[in-house]
Amino acid sequence: MLDQTALDTLFVKARTHKVWLDKPVTNGQLRDIYELMKWAPTSTNCMPARIAFIKSPEAKARLSACMDPGNAERVKQAPITAIIGMDMAFPRKLPQLFPHANAQAWFEGNDQKIEETAFRNSSLQGAYFIMAARAIGLDCGPMSGFDAEKVDAEFFVGTKVKANFICSIGYADHEQVKPRLPRLTFESCCAIVL
Repeated sequence: MLDQTALDTLFVKARTHKVWLDKPVTNGQLRDIYELMKWAPTSTNCMPARIAFIKSPEAKARLSACMDPGNAERVKQAPITAIIGMDMAFPRKLPQLFPHANAQAWFEGNDQKIEETAFRNSSLQGAYFIMAARAIGLDCGPMSGFDAEKVDAEFFVGTKVKANFICSIGYADHEQVKPRLPRLTFESCCAIVL
């Protein structure tokens, strides 16, 4: 089992951040995040997540224009904001990723199955993205609150990738975080079925 320091870093003391220190995130750190998150479990090892790391002021301005007003400034201020996308053409990679069966055929002509699989599994990968960023010492600010069609047109044009969610990463200003909000209890959320 992980020690309490690791559990605090990944879960207990980790927060959703909105205010960032002026401290850069390196391209090497972005690679480190991916090298950890790629181990996320996905059905048929489909790995549909695609990530666009938004770094330059110009790219931040383009993404900010796609965000709800409350999130636009957060994108501009964050060192990096990642668009966690989902590739609707993920089945074409299945011969490489799941070579012991013709898994690509399981999705042929079934757009609903493709969309459900891409959404579910890119969300799993996105959760691993957050945990990986925390594991290498970064803070995260995941968010909804954006126009997905605008994001897709701006950053995924000419592809089959669609935005799932947005996550800023960097070194947060921990003095600016609000008190933690309550969480539901085990009893209110869980059932042990015998």
